[in-house]
Amino acid sequence: MNTFELCCIGHITLDKVVTPQSTVHMPGGTSFYVSNAIRHLQGMDYLLVTAVGAPEMAVVDGLRANGVRVVAYPSAHSVCFENIYGEDLNNRTQRVWAKADPFTVEQLKDTDAKIFHLGALLADDFPPETVKYLAGKALVSVDSQGYLREVRDTQVCAIDWKGKEEVLKYVHFLKANEHEMAVLTGYTDVPSAAGRLAGWGVRETLITLGDKGSILYDGNFFYRIPAYEPHEIVDATGCGDTYMAGYLYQRAKGVGMEEAGRFAAALSTLKIERSGPVQATCEEVIRCMQTRKQQLPEW
Repeated sequence: MNTFELCCIGHITLDKVVTPQSTVHMPGGTSFYVSNAIRHLQGMDYLLVTAVGAPEMAVVDGLRANGVRVVAYPSAHSVCFENIYGEDLNNRTQRVWAKADPFTVEQLKDTDAKIFHLGALLADDFPPETVKYLAGKALVSVDSQGYLREVRDTQVCAIDWKGKEEVLKYVHFLKANEHEMAVLTGYTDVPSAAGRLAGWGVRETLITLGDKGSILYDGNFFYRIPAYEPHEIVDATGCGDTYMAGYLYQRAKGVGMEEAGRFAAALSTLKIERSGPVQATCEEVIRCMQTRKQQLPEW
């Protein structure tokens, strides 16, 4: 049985992205953005595990045609998101028009990887027993945003993560933005929030601060990661997923946390300059790191 360097598990969504400049319909979701980022970086033994409704199988076929290995389970529906941005792309309003089925232990018994990245879009995508099972096989990576939102009617509502301490003890990598870290921990300053997450068992905490950069914590040391200035801002959808793709790509290759964070930040900059998933090579990411104006995060 093949053991992949990285396996992303998550639903592919149908996204309607509304900005002051345009309205665009496209596939989306953590799994879609991560998979496209990894395939352009190349050189990684990667697997996507997803679940989609029948009409969206064409998106899966497109990924496969571009060289992405995909295991796709049927779902009664695909997740349908509407993302509405104002002039400040750090803020958005969301609606969900349909939900997909959660991922189960049974679906994942024949999948092995060194790192599992769980692309939760909503709080019930990954039951606690699924996370625990995967942590018994490999390192688990989680983006907290999906665990902090639930759908009421079609509205996406912010919630705390029910049972978070029970799940987080199985999580090696955790990403959260400023708002998410405050909801999770009760702290609005990064050192206190990161310390609490480490106390709950998280080994590598990634706090993203939008255009102000990001801060990483390994339980002992903090790493300040700069934001790289984009040539233009087109679409922020998927930037957090792109950041995690870059970070996990580097960490799976044995690169240290600080350098992996810088690579992830540069990859996110290249993503925000275009609509849809990033299409940057490693060489383009390195060039961005070497040539763009940088801003280090404040404490």
